Amino acid sequence: MPMSQDRINDLITEQSEKVKSAVTEIRKVIVGQRYMIERILIGLFASGHILIEGIPGLAKTTAVSVLSSIIQTDFKRIQFTPDLLPADILGTMIYHQKEGNFVIKKGPIFSNIILADEINRSPAKVQSALLEAMQERQVTIGNSTFKLSEPFMVLATQNPIEQEGTYPLPEAQVDRFMLKLKVTYPNKKEELEIINRNTTDEKPQVQPVLTPQDIIEIKQLVKSVYLDEKIKGYILDLVFATREPTGKLADIKDFISYGASPRASIYLAMAAKAYAFLRKRSYVVPEDIKAIGEDVMRHRVILSYEAEAEEVTPEQIIKRVFESVQVP
Repeated sequence: MPMSQDRINDLITEQSEKVKSAVTEIRKVIVGQRYMIERILIGLFASGHILIEGIPGLAKTTAVSVLSSIIQTDFKRIQFTPDLLPADILGTMIYHQKEGNFVIKKGPIFSNIILADEINRSPAKVQSALLEAMQERQVTIGNSTFKLSEPFMVLATQNPIEQEGTYPLPEAQVDRFMLKLKVTYPNKKEELEIINRNTTDEKPQVQPVLTPQDIIEIKQLVKSVYLDEKIKGYILDLVFATREPTGKLADIKDFISYGASPRASIYLAMAAKAYAFLRKRSYVVPEDIKAIGEDVMRHRVILSYEAEAEEVTPEQIIKRVFESVQVP
């Protein structure tokens, strides 16, 4: 039986206090980066995976590590390197000579939060080892298939693609990520605080404030956030505008090879619900779609060679789409 709107409002107020405590704990370690912290929580509460792009030293890895500490979950870091093998991630079959049989040795993917560090340092066959786990939340080793425990989330970091020794992620892999974040430098005030914190012996201790069960309950609550039919129509208009740009957007048609996939529609809806939840609302408004839209769509709009020649970015295309599509 569906919950009443009043009940949903009460639960959102109750759970928001726990989330507020979680953010407070994260801020003991991470200076600034409000955008990254909020988007990581959106991914966690909306059952999505996140790709974080930024140069080294912007606290990407630290943020993921701290997150696992405050929610009392298993955390595994996989450092992607050119010589990494799929079995190093998933696990493998090992022959026991004494017993005369094969046994399965599970890999680091069998955890709650996976940090795929510098994912674009490994070739495509290694990156693709994550596909089944990210989509079906299961792993197949030999003839055996294992369900992954909840909550399960992959946070991948990558250096900008123009850096030496990196491999582009396959489209099928990139599309599995709900959000792609672009993390930028801290401002002067934040960087001064970073210097002060890292030049003393004092190391902040974070306290666990959320349990895995809390996360599962928040996920269910996020699904109950109301999404009006008009908002669903707005999401579809945005996504279809990247596939079939007409009218005001006719001039960007030649810049797009492929528009956003159906996952863009699903993830826009899910991420907007989580965004509304973080603002203690039980319903989604168009501003939620606008706020989260670029992060959902920037890696799903595949540009043409003409766009590259004209130095047009996915962000510019998405901005045009949001400016042109009528808001309900």
